[in-house]
Amino acid sequence: MTNINIPVSVLNLSPIRQGQEPKDAIDAMVDLAKATEEMGYNRYWIAEHHNTPTLVSSATSILIKHTLEHTKTIRVGSGGVMLPNHSPLVVAEQFGTMATIYPNRLDLGLGRAPGTDMMTASALRRS
Repeated sequence: MTNINIPVSVLNLSPIRQGQEPKDAIDAMVDLAKATEEMGYNRYWIAEHHNTPTLVSSATSILIKHTLEHTKTIRVGSGGVMLPNHSPLVVAEQFGTMATIYPNRLDLGLGRAPGTDMMTASALRRS
């Protein structure tokens, strides 16, 4: 029998569970990343969602950086950055800088959905 190594990843929406504060949810997000790293997972993705009171994943690049700071080997990335909400140049600069600090550990997933309700999407966009 052949042992097949299938890369496995985790996608975290970073929920605020009942009885938690936002900081607790961020700490839990990092704890899950550490646990998945110890279990041999390949990637840990953090989703982007805005104006959702039960999720803390609106500032995705900051959460990715925070997770990279607290892990050693697992690849960490965005699942994904919604380009309608951000300047593509700023996204490229942020992720390029993180890739320099954490070589071979960063992934950039991109999307084109608003990742939120239409009122929040309007507030995020420049026009």
